[in-house]
Formats: sequence, structure tokens, C-alpha cells
Amino acid sequence: MKNFLKYFSLAFICFFIAFLLGSYTFLKFNNGEKNLIYNNINKSVEKDKKEKETEKPINSLEEGIERSDRINFILLGMDDIRTDTIIFASFDRECKRVDFISIPRDTYVYRKGYEKAEQRKINAVYGDHGIEGLKKTIEYMLGEVPVHHYVMVDYKGVENIVDSIGGVEVYVPFHMKYEDPTSKPPLYIDIPKGEQVLDGKKAVQFLRYRKGNNNKVGYREGDLGRIKAQQDFLFSLLNKSLGARLPLVVKSSFEHVNTDISLNEALKYGKEAFGLDKKDFKFSTLPGVASYRTIEGKTLSYYIQDELKTKEIIEELYRVSKKVPME
Repeated sequence: MKNFLKYFSLAFICFFIAFLLGSYTFLKFNNGEKNLIYNNINKSVEKDKKEKETEKPINSLEEGIERSDRINFILLGMDDIRTDTIIFASFDRECKRVDFISIPRDTYVYRKGYEKAEQRKINAVYGDHGIEGLKKTIEYMLGEVPVHHYVMVDYKGVENIVDSIGGVEVYVPFHMKYEDPTSKPPLYIDIPKGEQVLDGKKAVQFLRYRKGNNNKVGYREGDLGRIKAQQDFLFSLLNKSLGARLPLVVKSSFEHVNTDISLNEALKYGKEAFGLDKKDFKFSTLPGVASYRTIEGKTLSYYIQDELKTKEIIEELYRVSKKVPME
């Protein structure tokens, strides 16, 4: 069963819910000021854009971090003591946008003193070092970018959320069928190919599916293809959850969220994030390639981070000026 508890989706929803909680609470306290809030946000965004055109260039990532108002989160989906999903989410409070970078669970990390093959994967860090150790590891991987908060949700929360909005429309790229009667509880996945509306249980099956029995019928691109399918699902979920259904989403998910974001912080972030639209969310995956490595006689598949491309992505987030090569 562990092979199927891949919570990429849950991690995103955690972050999504965190903002929904803040936004919804903010709306309850400011119900009569909705139009005014929208107008002020739009004016603020336009003002920020104009100011960006004239401000001094940022020459290094360190300078970019110092001058930035971004709030960064790690979004975690848990399988026992291992993090089956890790997403770095960065909220740009000035330009009102959120950037998501999913970090594959098999990403290779070296930790001194941890020499076993399975200990070289990032999903093992939390079990050994806890949340603070995982935060430091991700900060190091991303060029010492600060991680301010964490958020977690379980898959029962996903089921409740999807049911609360009447299902989510997705395209299933192939017939997903898998059976594991020995799992506790028994696991049965059977979703036909094609465009359809998934209820909560089917949605969880869709998000947990990896390969059929005997490793047959899976995503052509492996986990990267699976991540893309889940991103499409989440985008559809986000689009349907915004608006009138927001109170239902918050009510159905609240008890399944675990975070270090305080109520005051949720209110503040919710106020700042109020008015975000689906176009303000950008999804990407940590640059890298899948590769087999043999460590102490055991061969496993790892995801090898491309540090140079990662640096380029992070510097773009923090608006670091690109250096023009000298002729």
C-alpha cells in the first residue's frame, strides 16, 4: 500500500486550504467591504508593477531574498514517518501570485552518517530529523531560500473536499485498474479512460494510482507524467472551489489540516491572498533526471537534481537580474 500513498495532491490542497481558511475568515469579518477590497487589491497590484519598472536591479539571490516579501511553505503528504510528497510553495505578496515546485520523493540527498541506499532519498529525511531537519534540507537544495511554514493534510480530507463541491472533472488518460486485497483496508482501483467527474473516493484512487498489477498500464513518463496528471486535477479542483463553494471546502477540510500557521497569520495571509485567481498559480517540478545508483550493494532509482537549472528558477522567482556575458 505504501507504494500508492503518493500525496502530491494533498500537499497542494494543504496550501490551498491554508489560504482558503484565511480568506474565508477575512471575508466573514469584512463582508460589507468585498468590492472595496477587490478594488484596493487591483490598484495595489498595478502600483507594484509600476514600482518594479523603476526599482534598482537585484544582483544576487541573497539580495533578492533580503528585499523580497515572499512567504515560503513546504507542503507535506505523509506515509507513516516518510514524506511521500514535498512541494515548495512561494507566495509573492507584492505581485499576488503563488509558485509551486514539486520535489519528487526519490530526489537524491547526501547526509553524512546515513549510508544506506534508502537513506539517500529526501523522503527519509523527516523520519530522521523531523520538520526542522526537512526544512533545512530544502533550504539548502534551493540555494538557502528560507522556508517559513509547513502544511499537511490527510487523504480523507481530499475525499471530503471533492465531495463537498460535487466532484471534480478530469481526463483519465488510460484505464486505471489495480487490486490489493491484502492491503489494510483492501485497495481496489477501477477508473475507466476518458473525461469524467470523480467523486471523493474515485478522486483519491486517481491520485494514488501508479501502475496496474504486475507493473502494467502506467504513465509513460513515470512519476513525472503522474505529477502532471495530478497538477491538472488540482487545477480543476482549485477552479471549482473558488467562489460560492468556499465555505463548504473550509468546513469539510478543517479537521484534516495540520500546520504551524497561526490564526493571526492565516488572517493576514488570507487578506493578502484574497482575490487570487487560477491564473495566479504556477506549477513546476524540481529540474532533474531519473537515474539508477548503487549504494552499498543496493541499486535504487533516484531523481538527480539539476542544481544549475534550479538556481535559474529560484533566481527568477526573486527577480535576480540576468548577467549578460561579456563579448
